[in-house]
Amino acid sequence: MSCSSSSGSEEDDEGFDSYRKGGYHAVRIGDQFSGGRYIAQRKLGWGQFSTVWLAYDTHTSNYVALKIQKSAQHFSQAALHEIELLQAAADGDPANTKCVVRLIDDFKHAGPNGQHLCMVLEFLGDSLLRLIKYNRYKAMELNKVREICKCILTGLDYLHRELGMIHSDLKPENILLCSTIDAAKDPIRSGLTPILEKPEGNQNGAATMNLIEKKLKRRARRAVAKISGRRVSIVGLSETPTKTVRSLDGIDMRCKVVDFGNACWADNKFAEEIQTRQYRAPEVILQSGYSFSVDMWSFACTAFELATGDMLFAPKDGNGYGEDEDHLALMMELLGKIPRKIATGGARSKDYFDRHGDLKRIRRLKYWPLDRLLTDKYKLPEAEAREFAEFLCPILAFEPEKRPTAQQCLQHPWLNLRAQNNEDQVEG
Repeated sequence: MSCSSSSGSEEDDEGFDSYRKGGYHAVRIGDQFSGGRYIAQRKLGWGQFSTVWLAYDTHTSNYVALKIQKSAQHFSQAALHEIELLQAAADGDPANTKCVVRLIDDFKHAGPNGQHLCMVLEFLGDSLLRLIKYNRYKAMELNKVREICKCILTGLDYLHRELGMIHSDLKPENILLCSTIDAAKDPIRSGLTPILEKPEGNQNGAATMNLIEKKLKRRARRAVAKISGRRVSIVGLSETPTKTVRSLDGIDMRCKVVDFGNACWADNKFAEEIQTRQYRAPEVILQSGYSFSVDMWSFACTAFELATGDMLFAPKDGNGYGEDEDHLALMMELLGKIPRKIATGGARSKDYFDRHGDLKRIRRLKYWPLDRLLTDKYKLPEAEAREFAEFLCPILAFEPEKRPTAQQCLQHPWLNLRAQNNEDQVEG
């Protein structure tokens, strides 16, 4: 969760229980920060460590995203680490062209719950996860996927090759469009007049009541949904309301990599278990060491999700086996058998594999290679499926050293297919 116009959990709020010593800082619209430079406008989202607010920068007359960390010591330490990485990224990219979110400022803010580290970041739009949801989990036109992939790879190439940094939690949620999907949510495009002083009335009490009311309404909605769901299953109705297809035309697909809370320097790693489950590379599951290529694996998973609307791997617990083993089995069904030296070479290999490199508890695998999956399940034309699979498959190599770098991926012909196709059409 970083600086999106709409990031954070959609299903729930952060809960007022966390507004206590060591927890979140309670913000009211019109509150001033950093000696009056930044004025809170509205809440953008929240994460486990922080809340994020749209703020107005009175020095530059720009809107920014203000990320306010919880005040407990370990949250402050995490924020200091993130600031160090973001500052390095900003310092190395004065022209702001490297597709990485820009840190503008950082400061400390004292409140009733303690001292909070604050980061000021450029205001960006919706996450790719929100874009996927907006598109109703449908396949996205490949030309749009290409545009997004170029931006992500530009960001990763900068982090890896120029900075020596591993993001380690790349996923659609942590990549933000440069603009909002809905122009009304963009303070510039919507012509929002900045709030420069606190509105009248007891805002604090109102905000707390608002939170309670929202929670009660949500519970009521869930209860109604459960009852409706039961009734439908009893009656056996299968009709669902037809949803209109949403057009993505006119949405700016440029995007940036955000959320460096789990990032690290390649020569100074501090965690063995990294990455969100569905985007986790095999070497992380097996604990056989990792480097920049883990981000490339997550990138390939993200590219597939944009192109199809489905996660590439969605492992589940099963009868006698856990999520990790299911995850490895899903990888093998798509990509073939894991080479024995990889399967048996990690600290956790013995938990999942026998000495021959076969899974201990999942024996019968149904192989479905990527190009066939794209044509059979997602109905991509054969040529498009083949070209897309040729781009993705090398990045999903089980041997981390065999995966192409972000720089190499940027040279791949698949990223420049549209230009070639357009030229063919002109010549024809």
